[in-house]
Amino acid sequence: MTLGLLDGHPLPRTALDERLAALRNGPRATALPEPGSSEDRQLVRWVAQVLLTEALCEAVAAERGLPISESGPARSVGAARPARLDQRAAVELGSITAAAYEGSAAVRAVYEAVTAEVEPSPADIAHYRTLTTRPPVTRWHLALPDGGFEADPDTLPAALAEALRTAPPGEWVSAGPWRAMLLATLAVPQTPDPTPALRDAARRTAFVRWLDHQRARRLTLVEGLEHPGDPAQPDNHHRH
Repeated sequence: MTLGLLDGHPLPRTALDERLAALRNGPRATALPEPGSSEDRQLVRWVAQVLLTEALCEAVAAERGLPISESGPARSVGAARPARLDQRAAVELGSITAAAYEGSAAVRAVYEAVTAEVEPSPADIAHYRTLTTRPPVTRWHLALPDGGFEADPDTLPAALAEALRTAPPGEWVSAGPWRAMLLATLAVPQTPDPTPALRDAARRTAFVRWLDHQRARRLTLVEGLEHPGDPAQPDNHHRH
């Protein structure tokens, strides 16, 4: 009846049973594996790891005196507003940590505290710019007899594009079956500053490393609730 041990102290399994019951009676119950199957036991292990992650972060938040509030700005420490990670963030954190982050204000509070000073290096930013910078691109804002749209000049029929280049803006031109007017030439913005995205990625990496260390140091898993990816447990059938 133990979920696991935190700092050597047993955690009751009650929270696991309640979380599983909520899932099995929830709107996505039909997508869950058959009770008692190998896949179901893996689900139980996965939910257990989410709960252990939440319990660990609750302990860390208490130790650090982090406020766990029920409302506040989206990035305030401990804000409990619904958190939804985008796909990239969820993949980088891993499914267990991502689920704990989305569901627990304590996990989010600890995340903010642990990663507050993490920044991408100037070398990382420069390298990213080197890989992603593209030549300047222009687009034409065009009027057609039946409407208007924006287009890259190179995607237009060659004869129409040439006619538009030689005509002054605001003048109708015809080329074969096509008729159009160039209203304006638009400069496509260059790649935005990558620093915020790189900062978020660096923070996620730092948090995962920190959390892995804390799990290894402070959590003890019990038989039947091992990590679902543990190759030693009998239901891990994933092989390379």
